[in-house]
Amino acid sequence: MSSSKAETLRRLHHEPPILVLPNVWDVATARIFERLGAPAIATSSAAVAWALGYPDGEAIPQREMLDWVARIARAVDLPVTADLEAGYGDPGGTARAALEAGAVGLNLEDANVPLEQHVEAVRAVRAAAPEIVVNARTDVFLDGDRDFDDAVRRANAYLEAGADCAFVPGVADAETIGRLVEAIDGPVNILATKGCPPVAELERLGVARVSVGSGIGRGTYRHAERLARQVLEQGTYGYVDDEFGYADLNAILEA
Repeated sequence: MSSSKAETLRRLHHEPPILVLPNVWDVATARIFERLGAPAIATSSAAVAWALGYPDGEAIPQREMLDWVARIARAVDLPVTADLEAGYGDPGGTARAALEAGAVGLNLEDANVPLEQHVEAVRAVRAAAPEIVVNARTDVFLDGDRDFDDAVRRANAYLEAGADCAFVPGVADAETIGRLVEAIDGPVNILATKGCPPVAELERLGVARVSVGSGIGRGTYRHAERLARQVLEQGTYGYVDDEFGYADLNAILEA
């Protein structure tokens, strides 16, 4: 079954329509997004960490992260790809553990380490878990020097080392996204952030995959803050007109 789901996920990077992934952080969000027609389920490492009481950045122990991924994978019928940060110091072992948890894909970020170091990490993942779908991330635009040529060089090196897709977060303008798609020799994943073109425009530019990272998680926490403020500061309960029905949410989790 995992092999079939891995091939499904891999194929979604190479055929239309663009692969759109609203990232989840628990079973409820995974079930909700599955019902909404998501083609696959992607986790957000940051949102999972926050839900479990950790800051982002591999502060959450690998075992806790993978236990949460396993819960999500058991709860849905779709392929699951897990954001596993930089691989917790053992990319190959983390990839094998991800497969055992039920995930068939993983994000692997380079955190601006030397190019060859991340190439070796991608190779280790590919050797340890040949079937897993590897989304190799370069952080050049996210928190690096925004060097276009460096981002392309890294993305192509990771693809040559065995990655299935190159993830370039931190870029939002259409012109640069189009240039990246032209220069990178494989599927490109863009992170949807403020100012990013809509999905239809990203598809026109040739982007293979778009994900939202921790965006929906952060939006949910902000919404929770607003609702709590309404009760605490205004003493009103207007949110009840727009909340999930108790029975509806139970039904989603009992399915």
